[in-house]
Amino acid sequence: MTQPAELYATKSDFAYTRVRELILSGELEPGSVINQAVLAREIGISTTPLREALRRLMQQGLVELDAHRDARVTQLNAEEARDLLEVRRSLDPMAASLAAERRTRQDLVEMRASLDGLDALPSNPTMTQLLAHRRFHTAVYRASHNALLIEMLDGLWDQGDRYRRHGLQVERSPEERAMKANEHQLLFQAIVEGDTETAADVMRAHIQTSLGAKSAWRLAKPGASADES
Repeated sequence: MTQPAELYATKSDFAYTRVRELILSGELEPGSVINQAVLAREIGISTTPLREALRRLMQQGLVELDAHRDARVTQLNAEEARDLLEVRRSLDPMAASLAAERRTRQDLVEMRASLDGLDALPSNPTMTQLLAHRRFHTAVYRASHNALLIEMLDGLWDQGDRYRRHGLQVERSPEERAMKANEHQLLFQAIVEGDTETAADVMRAHIQTSLGAKSAWRLAKPGASADES
C-alpha cells in the first residue's frame, strides 16, 4: 500500500511509487493508454511530477512514451519473459550458493523472519503478500554478500513482477502451491547448513517452476496473448 504523499521526498517519488503499484497490480493493464491529466488528478498531484515518474517507469520498461508525450503501459512480451527466466536460472542459484557459503547470523535471522507466515501466492495476491514473497528472496540475495549480484537480481525482480501476476492467472493446484512453499523451507535449511550445492539445486528447481516460468510458457504458445486466462 502506497504511503501518503507527504511522506515522500518529492511528489515525483510518490507518483513513481503509486503508478508502479497500479501497473504491477494490474489496475493499469498492459497496453492501456494513460491519460496523464486524469491520472494526476486521481492520485492528487500535478502532471509535472507525474511525467517525471513516467520517464523513470519507461527506463524500467513498464511504460512507453512517444514524442507527443502520450503514455501507454508496456505490453507483456514473450521474449522478455523468456530472457528474464534464462538470466534468473543462472543468477538465482549462484546467489543461493553464495548465501550458503557467506551467510552471517544476521542474514539467517532475516531469512527466518521473512519465512514466518510466508505462503505460496494465491491467484489474486495482495501487495502485502507480494512484498512478503520478495522479502524472503531479497534476504537470500543479501546473504550472498556480492553487491553487483544483489543489484542485478533486484532489478530482475522489478522487471519480473508483471509476469508473476500473469503466471498467477492460471490456477495452481494445492499440491503445486505446497511444493513452492516447501522449496522455501528447503532452501533456507540448505543455507543454514552451509550446503552450497543443495542451495543452488533447490533454487534452480524453484525458478524452473516459478510464476515467471509459467508466464513465459503461456506467452510463447502460438496465438497466446497477455489477456489469455
